[in-house]
Amino acid sequence: MSFITGFKKNLNRAGTTLMQRTGVVDRTVDSEFDEEYERFKTLEKKAEKLTKEAKGYLDAMRAMTGTQLRISQTIGHFYDDTVIMGPGGQEYKKVIEKMDEETKTEMDQAFRATVLEPLSRFCSYFPEVNEAVKRRQKKLLDYDAHRSKVRKLIDKPSEDPQRLPRAEQEANMAREMYEGLNSILIADLPKVVELRVPYLDPTFEALVKAQLQFCQSSYEQLEGLRHHFPPETDASDRRVDDVLQQMRELSICGNF
Repeated sequence: MSFITGFKKNLNRAGTTLMQRTGVVDRTVDSEFDEEYERFKTLEKKAEKLTKEAKGYLDAMRAMTGTQLRISQTIGHFYDDTVIMGPGGQEYKKVIEKMDEETKTEMDQAFRATVLEPLSRFCSYFPEVNEAVKRRQKKLLDYDAHRSKVRKLIDKPSEDPQRLPRAEQEANMAREMYEGLNSILIADLPKVVELRVPYLDPTFEALVKAQLQFCQSSYEQLEGLRHHFPPETDASDRRVDDVLQQMRELSICGNF
């Protein structure tokens, strides 16, 4: 198709769309297609949102472990070998460094391979479907334009007796092209929607397993620090209150 031919077709379709809006040209309505396409658009919107949120989850995990690492580095300045909690502070730093490294390597790679990449591939098919829908819309506009032309020739016959048969033939050809593409979409759109379940099931499973592994690993490593702290009792809370009271009693606090 030459540029001029394509330009003329697009111009004619734009004119048909305008006349449909003003009621000059009838618009073909296919409720079955509209229903299936609406379901597809809902799937597209939710799948893209899921992909975005999954990426946000991984970014948040990396941000959290990165923040933990900076906290552990700062805490390291408060604890050294001269204080009772010194070994605990140093071990905490090592544990957090390991957790941060595991997140950057093991979790990051596994999460991308089993969650993000499958979701991205799933969403990559949506533009192809939308492109097919655009082609259908163009063929539908062509068909409606030809139908309108035939109706006008019937209402107001032309002096050329061949114009009406020729217009009817063109309308039939346009109808066949439109209905062929329309039938394919009506048959395939539900299949795309239904495929979401078997496709997303393993991805959902991988997402849960990744979260579980991260939480379990974090718990086990942090649990190893428990022996550095005294057993939890009511006295633990009083220790903080006692220190705060001692600070209040200092001359520098509230006495100037």
